[in-house]
Amino acid sequence: MRGRKPRLDRNPARDDAPLRAVLDDAAMGRWESARELLATTGADWDRRIFRLQVLARLGAGLTFADTWAQAEPRSPHALALVAHVQALRSLAAGRGTGRNEPMEQAWDTCYAAADALPADPTPYVVMLALLRYHAPAEDKAWRDTVFQVWAEVEDRDPWNREAHHELLTFLYPSWHGQGGEMFHWAQERCAHAPRGLPVHVLPLVALAETHRERMAQEGERYGLSLHPWTDNPSTPLAWRNWWTHRSLARPHAAFHEDANYLAHALSFAGRHKEAGEVFEAIGPYATDVPWSYCGDPLKLFERHRAWALKAQSP
Repeated sequence: MRGRKPRLDRNPARDDAPLRAVLDDAAMGRWESARELLATTGADWDRRIFRLQVLARLGAGLTFADTWAQAEPRSPHALALVAHVQALRSLAAGRGTGRNEPMEQAWDTCYAAADALPADPTPYVVMLALLRYHAPAEDKAWRDTVFQVWAEVEDRDPWNREAHHELLTFLYPSWHGQGGEMFHWAQERCAHAPRGLPVHVLPLVALAETHRERMAQEGERYGLSLHPWTDNPSTPLAWRNWWTHRSLARPHAAFHEDANYLAHALSFAGRHKEAGEVFEAIGPYATDVPWSYCGDPLKLFERHRAWALKAQSP
């Protein structure tokens, strides 16, 4: 990558070549390849959730997932996909609307998917998203349900990356939590997580959200001159506890999302040489978040990547 400017690749499947092929089929209404892909994914819950999320974003506006579920109503893979699709469609009902028909439909499908494949944490991750989006403000009973669902995920996959991000988002001040609670939970999870796991990026996600919220509230009175990444201990901790111990042979499915958070934090902390290593691993897979919190995401990504790779030059 050094010495050249790679073309950015915006495909939501990232480097998952089998998923890319399935998306092409699904866009033409064919669901059989999605069935085969999810069956061969097996109990790799991390990869399964990623593939389901990407397929659901396409399926929310199409009918291939619904057709599959009608053809194979007991398939745990079809049910898991339809649960994701219905959850996305339920967003149209509005945030904080409580239990409504679209949410209830998605919730029931989650239970059906969980019954069809009891070891799978995926339906409970969808439930976390439903609870976050539809929970009415100040309704404490919903919070109790969130942590009951969280316990179901922990029983099945204790360090599930997507579940951690869902619960952290629930704790954002802009959703249902408070700033101190959000940071405390992220740091507590990191304190117990084995090295090499992507959950060590959670404090960087919380940092980025803090910046986004302050920019939204205070705008130019706050600005980038006061950004929270300078000298913040969360950045070197994420570098040390995730990046330097991560699996090189088998990166997790959402690797590029987490690597973008780390590259962003290192860049804004002025740690350009370390950022260069992360940018090289990211390759062409830039993500909008968190770069969009600080300006035009693709321009910022390319600018900081150029600075970082220059810092690596002899």
